[in-house]
Amino acid sequence: MTERIASDEPSEAVVAVDARGPGGRAPGSPFVALTVGSIGVVYGDIGTSPLYAFREAVTAAGGGVADRAAVLGVLSLILWALVLIVTCKYVLILLRADNNGEGGTLTLMALARRAAGHGPVMLVFGIAGASLFFGDALITPAISVLSAVEGLKIVTPAFDHAVVPLTVAVLVVLFAVQSHGTARVAALFGPIMTVWFVVIAAAGLAHVADDPEVFFALDPRWAVAFLWTHGHVGFVTLGAVFLAVTGAEALYADLGHFGRRPIQTAWLVLVLPALALNYLGQAALVLARPEAIENPFYLMVPDWALIPMVLLATVATVIASQAVITGAFSLTRQAIQLGLLPRLEVRHTSDAQEGQIYMPRVNHALVLGVLFLVALFRSSSALAGAYGISVTGTMVVTAAMAFVVIWKGWGWSPLAAAALMAPFFAIDLGFLSANLLKVADGGWVPLVFAICVAVVMFTWRRGTQLLFEKTRRLETPLEALVAMLERKPPQRVPGTAVFLTADPASAPTALMHSLKHYKVLHEKNVILHVLTLHTPRVKPSDRVTIEPIGPTFSRVTLRFGYSESPNVPRALAVARKLGWQFDIMSTSFFLSRRLLKPAARSAMPRWQDRLFITLARTANDATEYFQIPTGRVVEIGTQVTI
Repeated sequence: MTERIASDEPSEAVVAVDARGPGGRAPGSPFVALTVGSIGVVYGDIGTSPLYAFREAVTAAGGGVADRAAVLGVLSLILWALVLIVTCKYVLILLRADNNGEGGTLTLMALARRAAGHGPVMLVFGIAGASLFFGDALITPAISVLSAVEGLKIVTPAFDHAVVPLTVAVLVVLFAVQSHGTARVAALFGPIMTVWFVVIAAAGLAHVADDPEVFFALDPRWAVAFLWTHGHVGFVTLGAVFLAVTGAEALYADLGHFGRRPIQTAWLVLVLPALALNYLGQAALVLARPEAIENPFYLMVPDWALIPMVLLATVATVIASQAVITGAFSLTRQAIQLGLLPRLEVRHTSDAQEGQIYMPRVNHALVLGVLFLVALFRSSSALAGAYGISVTGTMVVTAAMAFVVIWKGWGWSPLAAAALMAPFFAIDLGFLSANLLKVADGGWVPLVFAICVAVVMFTWRRGTQLLFEKTRRLETPLEALVAMLERKPPQRVPGTAVFLTADPASAPTALMHSLKHYKVLHEKNVILHVLTLHTPRVKPSDRVTIEPIGPTFSRVTLRFGYSESPNVPRALAVARKLGWQFDIMSTSFFLSRRLLKPAARSAMPRWQDRLFITLARTANDATEYFQIPTGRVVEIGTQVTI
């Protein structure tokens, strides 16, 4: 089995700043517009949790019977989970742990590795968190859309058999439109979700008077008493309660899109009060009418408003799904830039917003996985068993990496950092343990998927490291070769030759083979090295570094952030300000291509060896990835065993 892989894999480094303002917000961005936008994108997932979270938690607590102690205990748990996990941990603490305005699992990993040194522990944590996020990206669209469409059964039982087909249709349309980009429809997300939160708040407020004792649940002693008196049942219920806070990771992941203050304002002013009122209303309704536990969210709505509410809920869940799909695209691109995944095709769907991207292979994998889950579980209640493990696992990893950042990066004492994060770590571990009880009921699905993604990431990173080390031993020191060529140059030809390399200290394979076979040298020669940095973006002034290494040779380093798509010709155009008269039409780009074959002896197991070669086959062409005009590229191949 053989395959080719480009030899110009970007490597990693650490640098400083980008041009964005505090909190990741572009200077001058309208605060109100950003706040409304964050309501649509950031809070889509957690905002649609009332569709199923309270129902599933009370059902788990009372075995289908909604007794008063169980209802008030579950309600107290949900409210205080929103306060402690979402408000305190994410809104008030983690939003401050930004990497030049960017947030998310891989961003936190970059911060932790920079603070604690580039050891393997934080890398493992980052890969684990990213892998679990992909598991969540599968389940969120399935459970959200299913729970919304199930409202049709309240209208009439005749719609029971139509729930799954309608869900499949909505999901297929959702994933089909991804290739057109979200730039146009994103402007509608904020206003629609603002309407959603106002409506669910009003629905809850209308039923609070059904049993005013629901306000007792604001006392955390009800939550503690429920867990203390219900033993194992209370622990199991904790897994269902966590459904109310799924989506909290989006607060941190979308930090770079909206900034800290708009996200905080949206949560404290609208989202948290609306969620609290809705859960209070559901609890009061169930206390007054225990049979309403069948679907308390929709039964709060008057009959005349039921169909409009189903339609609004469906739109809201599509928006929630859109947010996690977009997040999967962004996370995949960050993983590629950080050397954790092979190059995949990235299409830009907006000329105005750099972050609007579409990744065909990721989209196809997600739609197949989501449709598989819908067909396998067929209801939101059944799928709730699979939900939560991915998110709680990510939260545990986030808490651990945040401790390192606060201690090493912010300069706190280890005791102070532990005092701040240990309570959240303990809460996250409790939720994770409760959710692990659901492994047999469907929780195995996100775990299996996350494990597969993690294996792929570790294999790709390990394989590229071994390949780099092996080829480096065989390559010629660049400066010695340049000195020899300047003394005794071969035949010169007009123009400029650019040789891409992963090791700027060694002669690129393409240069060596060009000299060997063509026996000519261009008038100007550039050794080009592309660096991916542990910062989301790079200022144009820091993009290019030019280092002369001979009269006709220079070494150029291009720097890109992990949230950027590397555009080599555009970056080289910046070099004109540094004295290099770059003309794309008189420049030829030489790329090395490696034909990989399994070695008789390898540092990786045989299965991992073959997996790496298979991944190399799926890697997107370097010409497209670096956005180099195909007519200016010469590819030279060589065979390597690994």
